[in-house]
Amino acid sequence: MGIKKFKPVTPTLRFRTVSDFEEITKTVPERSLVRGLPRTGGRNNHGNISQRRIGGRHKRLYRIIDFRRDKNGVPAKVHSIEYDPNRSARIALLHYVDGEKRYILAPAGLKVGDPLLSGDSETVEIRPGNAMPLRRVPLGSNVHNVELFPGKGGQVARSAGTYCQVVAKEGQNALVRLRSGEVRKFNLECMCTIGQVGNLDHENIVSGKAGRSRWLGNRPRVRGVAMNPHDHPMGGGEGKSSGGRHPCSPTGVPAKGYKTRKKKPSDRMIVSRRKKRRG
Repeated sequence: MGIKKFKPVTPTLRFRTVSDFEEITKTVPERSLVRGLPRTGGRNNHGNISQRRIGGRHKRLYRIIDFRRDKNGVPAKVHSIEYDPNRSARIALLHYVDGEKRYILAPAGLKVGDPLLSGDSETVEIRPGNAMPLRRVPLGSNVHNVELFPGKGGQVARSAGTYCQVVAKEGQNALVRLRSGEVRKFNLECMCTIGQVGNLDHENIVSGKAGRSRWLGNRPRVRGVAMNPHDHPMGGGEGKSSGGRHPCSPTGVPAKGYKTRKKKPSDRMIVSRRKKRRG
């Protein structure tokens, strides 16, 4: 797991970096755990653009990931570490003793041949890759793939290099500090996976050229002030105008300081808000 650089033979290679993929042990995905992934181009069923800046991208298959980790008490062994084009993290293929195969997010330090187990029993050790309820996780431990609701499957801390930290337990809830600095309550019955998500060097990768973003399906982002008045509220004007109004979206929603978050039932679970970033 490292970063590979290139000789600056061309301008696009001067700053381009890619992963060396040293941790990858298998290049072909498990056939029973993949399905097709259609491309929408950001269009809805009427053909109108409903999500901007989406288009193209390379053809890919979706890997079915086990975010629930609900095979309690069934031992498994890591068969391979694979690349997943649909996420920044690596995935691990598990072979269970009953013959079933499943993909999971590969935590840092996981290797081929490592035994894994999930469940609420005392036999489940505190080691990277094992899954258990928050009730059994020691304070100060790093976890990932945390459920927001018991049985729904992990939704928190799933991208490369991310983790949460269990800081306290109060009654039926556990206080977990997220990477944003927010401290949030989680039900003690919510499942989580021990350790930090692997592929830590993902944040250091530099694309190097615009075409690499197009491979991922990202189209160019055009500034509103560079558009016509028909296309954006900040468009038009003579020469290089600054827009003539506060920054906003194409639908007129202010971009700075305008509160868009509605009160949600989950707000009561937030103990400490994340810190605002200056920038």
